[in-house]
Amino acid sequence: MPTNAGSPSPQEAFRSTLARRVGQPPDAWAVAEVSLVLWRRIAAQLAPVIGVRGVDALFGRALHLASREYPWLAQPLADEPRADPMASGCGRLQVRDGTAALEAAMALLGTFTDLLATLIGTTLCERLLAPVAEAEHAS
Repeated sequence: MPTNAGSPSPQEAFRSTLARRVGQPPDAWAVAEVSLVLWRRIAAQLAPVIGVRGVDALFGRALHLASREYPWLAQPLADEPRADPMASGCGRLQVRDGTAALEAAMALLGTFTDLLATLIGTTLCERLLAPVAEAEHAS
């Protein structure tokens, strides 16, 4: 997703935030926790525009597509919260190896932002996600 020359795209900022906050080597619990915080902020930013159901549907589609490369993302956990797709998806990250969890989290974020850009256009996608990306990147 292209962006202004000097500032990273939201997708790049999210990837950078994840990589920076989960440590080296990546810890799966940290990946799940940081991912969920990031997803909650993304959802809060997008819900006024596409609705909570729209965010959930887009997240579900991104999860489905990312599970092609990471099949375990599609396998529900026994105790996962069914009413919260983001918590469920992030919960699946914490039961994996840290590196695999980080790669899957990044793939899921990338797929989500690509789908959103396809749905509403790259410019609007970047405009909507930029405040979240900038806040995450700065912290």
